[in-house]
Amino acid sequence: MKKTLLAAITLLLGFCLAFAQEDITVEALDSTAAEGLDLEAVGELFKDSKNLEEFEKALNDPDTGINNLDLDENGEVDFIRIVEEAEGDARVIILQVPLAENEFQDVATIEIGKKGETGYEMQVHGNEILYGPDYYIVPGPVRIHAWPVIAWMYRPAYRPYRSVYRFGFFPAWWKPYRPATVAVYRTRVAKRRGTTFTVVRTTRVRPAAKVHYKPHSSVLVRKKTTVTRVKGDPKTTVKRTTVKKKNIKRR
Repeated sequence: MKKTLLAAITLLLGFCLAFAQEDITVEALDSTAAEGLDLEAVGELFKDSKNLEEFEKALNDPDTGINNLDLDENGEVDFIRIVEEAEGDARVIILQVPLAENEFQDVATIEIGKKGETGYEMQVHGNEILYGPDYYIVPGPVRIHAWPVIAWMYRPAYRPYRSVYRFGFFPAWWKPYRPATVAVYRTRVAKRRGTTFTVVRTTRVRPAAKVHYKPHSSVLVRKKTTVTRVKGDPKTTVKRTTVKKKNIKRR
């Protein structure tokens, strides 16, 4: 009887220990879409632009090689339009892909606010669906007020920029082109990163919270969920893919 009871207790303890080893589960959204737009390179492009119209054109120029997004996986790089929201001295510049009629996916935002009388602060915030939570690109210790695009945006009587382009109506200079492989894209964009920006995990631009902005998310974007389970040591990773898609008319 004692041996039977001891065996039962040992078995129960073993079961509890095995269960405890799998008790920690970390889930994070990830996406191959993030491999199609390097936000550090986007920040450098923004820094060197004279205005948001020029920024939008350079962002979609295949010669710059920065935009390699194919969110709906139709074999063509998506056009990224620029939509700006403003409230007082706060600015939110939205990088948005029109995927169909009334289907939009916000990719990232450039958030800017005033700091003191003459200073400014900014960050590039990757959309959580594409880049995961709390992914920010911020400039180092530089005074961004000298950037041409900042002076242009904060001039007197300024009106927020809103792209005239939409799904099915794109500029004459732009033609869809095939995306490069991830390896080719990484090599190409590394030359455009510069040293101005760095990745952080906390927001730096509080004034941008004054802007009433609600991100747009499209069901056409493929989303990959990565689930990591801790089973003692070492860690094991299990990946599963979920896809949301619907039929649409191609342009």
